Amino acid sequence: MELNYFLNDENDTVTFGILLSKVVKPNTTIFLEGSLGVGKTTLTRGFVQELGYEGIVKSPTFTLVEEYTFKDFVVYHFDLYRLIDPEELEFMGVRDYFKPNSIRLIEWPSKGKGYIPEHDIRIYLEYVSVSRKITITSYSQQGDEELKALEPIVPTSFKLV
Repeated sequence: MELNYFLNDENDTVTFGILLSKVVKPNTTIFLEGSLGVGKTTLTRGFVQELGYEGIVKSPTFTLVEEYTFKDFVVYHFDLYRLIDPEELEFMGVRDYFKPNSIRLIEWPSKGKGYIPEHDIRIYLEYVSVSRKITITSYSQQGDEELKALEPIVPTSFKLV
């Protein structure tokens, strides 16, 4: 299943993260792809804050992963942009992050190829003039279910004309 939308600005990107947080369940892996500065961390900020996190949501560019703990689950936000060798993930115990009670949002997943499990959802953000186009594709039954739940709650203003 694939969905396509336009996001006009940073507020739309945050809103999209909020909507996504309402349908994504634990044990989901989401790959976040697109060029630098296109809004991957902004989307993650909306996602995590809507779940109840009140602190600053920052890009884990230098730490590789940020952890956000909630009552029944954990959200891990990875940014693999600065990863030199994917084997570094093995040394940091990356498999420990892929537990059934966690949601994994991974920026620059291609840098971890072979060391991170497959994804349920891929989100690709790209610039189109001054807006962003977001393409969301599911790659598992769980991803299909989550996107089917997402589609009816996305505002019509985001839909492609």
